[in-house]
Amino acid sequence: MATFKEFRNNVKPNWCPGCGDFSVQASIQRAAANVGLEPEQLAIVSGIGCSGRISGYINAYGLHGIHGRALPIAQGLKIANRDLTVIASGGDGDGFAIGMGHTVHAIRRNINITYIVMDNQIYGLTKGQTSPRSATGFKTKSTPEGSIETTLSPLEIALSAGATFVAQSFSSDLKQLTSLIEEGIKHEGFSLINVFSPCVTFNKINTYDWFKENIINLETMPDYDPTNRGQAMTKIMETGGMLTGLIYQDKTKKSYEDLIPGFKQEGLANQDIKLTEEQFDKLVAEFK
Repeated sequence: MATFKEFRNNVKPNWCPGCGDFSVQASIQRAAANVGLEPEQLAIVSGIGCSGRISGYINAYGLHGIHGRALPIAQGLKIANRDLTVIASGGDGDGFAIGMGHTVHAIRRNINITYIVMDNQIYGLTKGQTSPRSATGFKTKSTPEGSIETTLSPLEIALSAGATFVAQSFSSDLKQLTSLIEEGIKHEGFSLINVFSPCVTFNKINTYDWFKENIINLETMPDYDPTNRGQAMTKIMETGGMLTGLIYQDKTKKSYEDLIPGFKQEGLANQDIKLTEEQFDKLVAEFK
């Protein structure tokens, strides 16, 4: 069985010192080892942004896609090779702005992949502009007088879209984050894990100390029931989304793959598919 160290490669991350994404990377590597994966059984598909670089920093199959398009690629990969454990990753700008449409439809499809969003509430790679997750009044280069837009709530959207696994964590809580990624990987369906991952260079408001003062950990609430969708939505709204832990999970709904008539367990590469020369020529002719 592979160890945590075997999911490391020789590529040194070029994130800013102190970036929360370092902890997300470590948590993915630890979670993959803890659930018994080998590097060749894991694929990381990422989008654009600082967080998008993560696919090249882990010893596994990796694909650095285009802006907002990590989820379509990840879904296609999972459908083509069901044997792979597929993790899509990106930032709040990638997943909740240009890629929001893909995020909603991936949630409602319930394809068996895990989506990890590194939420720093700002555009970091392009040097600090307001993102959909920035608070109203947030001042950046793109909103020097303060943002007039309402902050997007991905957790509320996920529940409304029919999500079967919704979790949120803080990059400083390596133990909780690792555990949630493990549970997300094991969940039979689409798993959304939003991670508060501070940008230490451009976001001087939502800092590590700020998150520590404002986060409410669901693990401290013994009466909370993560199988109760209504309670999950109420708690998100009560806390303004500033909560961590397993927020909601539905184990009864079948994954997208299990609902496809005649869908084969084996990946396409392992299926015994034989075409005659006539069938091949006819297939090629359709693309001419």
